[in-house]
Parts: sequence; structure tokens; C-alpha cells
Amino acid sequence: MNDTPNQDVILFTEALRLQATERANYLDQACLGNAALRARVEALLKAYENAGDFLAEPPSGVPITDTTLIVVGEKSGDRIGHYKLLQQIGEGGCGVVFMAEQLEPVRRRVALKIVKPGLDTKNVIARFEAERQALALMDHPNIAQIFDAGATDSGRPYFVMELVRGVKITEYCDQNSLTTRERLDLFKQVCGAVQHAHQKGIIHRDLKPSNILVTTTTDGKALPKVIDFGIAKATTGQPLTDKTLFTAFEMLIGTPDYMSPEQATLTSVDVDTRSDIYSLGVLLYELLTGTTPFNTTELLKAGLDEVRRVIREQEPIRPSTRLSTMIELDLATVSRHRGSEAPKIIRDVRGDLDWIVLKAMEKDRTRRYPTANDLATDVEHYLHGEIILARPPGWLYKTRKLVTRNKLLFSGLGIIFFLLAAALGIMGRLWVVERQARENVQHQEEVYRLESLGVAQLTQQKLPEAESSFRHAFDLRHQFMQDQPPNAMVFATFMMVLHNENKDAERWAFIKEFLNPSLLSQPGYHSLFTDVIADQMQDFAEKGQWPKAVPLATQLVEHEPNQSSRYHALAPLLVATHDLAGYQKLCAQIVVRFKDTQDPYTADQMAKDCLILPDSHADLKVIGKLADVAVTQGRKSSSYPFFVCCKALAEYRQGHFSEVKKWASVAANEPFPFSQTEAFAILAMAQFQSGQTNEARLALTNCERVIQEKLPKLSSENIGQDWRDWIVAHSLHDEAKDLIEGNAGAAGNSSQK
Repeated sequence: MNDTPNQDVILFTEALRLQATERANYLDQACLGNAALRARVEALLKAYENAGDFLAEPPSGVPITDTTLIVVGEKSGDRIGHYKLLQQIGEGGCGVVFMAEQLEPVRRRVALKIVKPGLDTKNVIARFEAERQALALMDHPNIAQIFDAGATDSGRPYFVMELVRGVKITEYCDQNSLTTRERLDLFKQVCGAVQHAHQKGIIHRDLKPSNILVTTTTDGKALPKVIDFGIAKATTGQPLTDKTLFTAFEMLIGTPDYMSPEQATLTSVDVDTRSDIYSLGVLLYELLTGTTPFNTTELLKAGLDEVRRVIREQEPIRPSTRLSTMIELDLATVSRHRGSEAPKIIRDVRGDLDWIVLKAMEKDRTRRYPTANDLATDVEHYLHGEIILARPPGWLYKTRKLVTRNKLLFSGLGIIFFLLAAALGIMGRLWVVERQARENVQHQEEVYRLESLGVAQLTQQKLPEAESSFRHAFDLRHQFMQDQPPNAMVFATFMMVLHNENKDAERWAFIKEFLNPSLLSQPGYHSLFTDVIADQMQDFAEKGQWPKAVPLATQLVEHEPNQSSRYHALAPLLVATHDLAGYQKLCAQIVVRFKDTQDPYTADQMAKDCLILPDSHADLKVIGKLADVAVTQGRKSSSYPFFVCCKALAEYRQGHFSEVKKWASVAANEPFPFSQTEAFAILAMAQFQSGQTNEARLALTNCERVIQEKLPKLSSENIGQDWRDWIVAHSLHDEAKDLIEGNAGAAGNSSQK
């Protein structure tokens, strides 16, 4: 096993998910006799167990800090890496934000955030790196995109992100006098961004107007962007940073106006995604009324304990009641900012919107919306005059919604039914519908209860109980909810339970049962399905079961045509299964889609994929340029030996035999078995083509020696995660052997050993 920089952390994290009695067997398999690696992982596990719960004992003495004083910080005009600082545009609790100009490889304006001078303690740097890692996990139009990250010469971390030219969402709504409906449309986009973050395992924990900026697209449409994941927390157990990150005992994480009761509790109870749902409820409250539920500025005068007490215990005033009891001047301001008369605004908010806001802000988080998507869906139901789930749908409520949507029809029917005295028949029918709806709601509530129970049991490591709860919930969905699928987060949690129980076969069978085009288009399910398909494809490939892996790799290319890694998996599999036509078609797609990439890793992978066989029909000039990008841009990379192999192979395919030795010799002298194998095979073919027969046979002998001594055998049941390089190395060896032994016509079509 070749240790990677993150190998210790990866094995440590996986071991933590197992029972203590199962860890030894796991480490036996994962470390494969690497005693030094196993010792490091066991040391991490022992340190974790000795640490205990840092909130179990009250703090005493003076807090320990590790602060390095930075006398002078960055200023406008300074350069950091490829970026020139233009002006300071913001400042947070531990970071300073500059507008900067990226100078290379492209010129553009960006936002560059860096730890404040004098605040680069271990804790602050850990939180800052957590923000950087959180942003890197996410890709959503309503979340500020991260471009780059690094550290200054003084060692303080920074990251570069999209420059959002916008204003706070509340200010944008007021400045443009947006109506209630327009504000709700913006709010739904924010919910979509938060849902995406939650699916990536990230809680924001500080959602507020100043962290949601609204800009405009090229066609003039409003586009909210969620920023500042500075105090985000990983919910999936993955480390956001490799530095220890604790929350001080007396430190409130978040902004009091938008803080959930569990954030204000200061206990060891985990804060989960429903804390962000509470903050979204406060944001919606403010968008509707122009004010937050509690005036924490006044409460802070009475002390922090009073703020915490109010957040935990005091029920907020209904939004419509808050509007109705405003003084005349404040209500006039609210009306002007919403472009409507005060009575109409109050009527719009009273009822459904009151219920939606209060459900999102429930003190008991189990009674809130389970996900941000559920909150957005209820808002969507309100906008379309449909039944919301924020309160039990009684028959009077449902009748009122039905009448609202069909005023003219019910006016006529009301007169007719009144004249015909048939009201009793209608009421009887409505009673039956109401009873069925109530039963459906009860079943739905039971499903939600079981799913929440399953999540709780998973956190308690009660895997069999969690599996039973989820299966019962899915059976009820099948029986009473017309097979309505659960939200993606619940489905992903169940998949995690099966994976942790080593039931990957059942996990894959369950995925295939649910996999269909309609679910693939729903938020969260696309990435969930592609991840599981990729896992299964990887498993087949590592076992050398190429025919089983090909259709899964093909699916991944179809679902994610812009991901280079999907092509990098399919190309060698088509070579291994001798599908020359499919391979040539894929190479043509690669050239069109990735010919302009400047990323050395992508350039190397795409070029080599098109060079495995001599008859790929790919444009060799384009492929040669990609190989040049790899060796020039990736010179300092640890993967450089593979990059030069790609360059050597590109020169060979173009007939530049004299250039091959220059590049292949570099890789042949590196201690990487796969790059050595490829380099010797390429060198042997180039020497043979140049008339150097003896040298060619020696290079071929060296190639075969590396294969026999250092490469895994296909008969070993698992050739490992480097199966792509295994296929490429054997394919090039077979081509060289056929060429040198006089069977050139069979080159590229020989079976894998």
C-alpha cells in the first residue's frame, strides 16, 4: 500500500464508524501489513477515546490559546499568489474579505478571504479552513462558488471565491418594493441552496440576511447567493479540516436574532440541519414583517442568559399579529417597501404563511420541517393555492382552499345546491374525503416518525434497529403513499446504514429498484444515485469483472457528461472488453469536450485515454497538446511520472520515436510500478521502430519483470483501486510484445493477462 497524505485520516474516520470489536479486522485488511501506518491510526483512535466529551467537565482556569501576533496585515495593492488585492469589501469575526484581481491563468475579479492579522490562532485557522472545505464540497447556482485556496507567505490560509456584487436579501426586497409573492420566490431559491449544502453534509449555522446577497443575472433576474460558511459544521462525520476544532464552552455559535434554541442551549447535544430550518423561518418572518421575532439587541442589555432563555422558551408572535400591532408609521414603511396596502399585506400573511413560519420556528426541532426542501415545497403549495402541510388539513380548511381556486364555479354551485337543498349530500361526501385525508396524514406522520427514529438510531450506532425503522417506513410509503419516495437525505441515510452493515449487495438492489429518470431529476437523488453507481462500478472493476462494470460506467458518462473522471473509467473498460467501436466513439467525445482544458490531471487522463490503443481515430495533434499541458502545468505534481508517460506515448503515436526516450526514461527511473511498466513498453516500441532491436527486447524484458514482480495478478480476486493503470499497462505491454515478436497485426487486440 502506497501511503497518501490523507491515508491516516481516512482510515481513522472509517474505523470510528465501526464497533470497537470490529476495528482490528478492519485495520488488518486496510493496512495490508503496513505496520507503521497501522500504528499511526491506532494512536489516533487511542487519542480520540482518551479525549472523551470536552463538555462533560466544566472549564477551569485560564483558557489555553495559541496565538501568533501579526503586526501588519495585507492591504490594497498587495499580491497573494496569482491575486492582486484591490480593496477591502468586508470583515467577519475572523476573516477579512478583499476584492482582488486574478492575474493568471485567467484575468477576473474575485473575492479573496483571509484570516485577520493577529487572529491566526489554531482555533481561528481551523474554523477558517472549515469554511474553505465546506465551500469546496458544494456546486449550486445560489451558493458562492470557490475557485482557489492556499496560504500566504506567513502561513495564514486564504481562499478565493466568486465575487458576489449584491446586497442583503432584506435590503434588496425593500429597495425594489417586492411584493409578498416575489419575496417568497426569492426565499425558495435560498431554501434550494441550503438543501444542497445539507445534502453535502454541511450545516451553515449562521443564516441571516447579511449572509444572503442578491445579485442580478444577465437577463435581469434576481439571484440570491448564500455566502460565509465560516462556522459550518460537517454532519456526515467527515472532517472539514485536519485541525482539531472545538467550540468554547461559553461561545454562542451564530447570530442571536437567527439562532435556534438548540444552538442557544450550550449543551453537548448535536446541532443538525434542522437548526438551519429555524434560521430560515426567522428569515421568512423578517421578509414578511420587516422585523425579527425577538429584539435581541434590547435583550442583550439584560445579559446573555436572558437572550438564551427567550430563544429557548418564549414563543414568537405570529407574523400577521406583529403586522397588525405595529405603530402606524412602521406599518406604512412596511407597506411602501412591499408596494401594497397594509390591510392586503396582513390578509396575505394571516393563515397559511403564519403556519409555515411558526412550523419552521418550532422550539422542538422534531416538529419543524425535516428538510429545507420540505419548507420550500410548502411555500410553493401556498403560492399555488394548494393544501400546506404546516397544519392538519381539516375539511373547512380544504374547502376554503378549493373555493379560493374556483370562485366562479363554487358561486354558481352554491346557488344551485342551495335551491335544490342538496347540501347534506355534499357535506357527507366532504366528510368521507376529510376522513381519508386525515388517515393519510396519520400514515404520513408515522412514516416521518419512523424515518426520524432511524436517523436517531444511526447516530446511536444501533444499525439493525435503524435498518428496521427505515424498512418499515418504506413499506408504509408503498402501501399508503402511492410509492412516493422519501426525500434524498433520508434515502441517503438508509443507504449509509446498509453500507455500514456491509450489506452492499442489498444496497445496490435497493438503488436499482428506485432508479428511474423522474427521480434522477429531483434535487439530491442525482448525486446519490451516481455515487452508488460509481461505487458498484469500482467494485466490479477492482475484481476484474470488466463486462459488469462497462454498463455502469456508460451510465455515469450519460448522467454526468462534463465529469472527466467518468470518461477516465469507461475508456480502459472498453479496451479491456475489446469494444473497439465503443472506444473510438468515446475518444471522439473526449476530444470535443476536453480539448481546451488547462488542468494537468484532466489533460493527462483524457490524453492517455485516447492513446491506449493505436487505432483510436482521435486527433493526435489535439491529444499531443493535452499531453503538453500535463507535463508543463503539472511539473511539481506527485503524479509527474504518469504525466511524462502520457507525453512519451503521445510522441510515439505521432511517430516521433527520437523524442520517446527523453520522456519515457524519466518515468522508468521512478519507483511507481505502473508508470515504470508503461514507460518500458513505450520505450521498447519506439526503439524497435527505430531499428534498435536489442535495446527494444531489453526494455520489453524490464517491462515484463515489473509486471511479474510488482503488479497484482488478475487471479487475485482484487487488483485494487489502480485498476485503470493496470489495464493501460497490460495493453501497452501486449502491443509492444506483439510488435517486437512479429505479430504487429494483433497489437491492441490481445486479451488481458
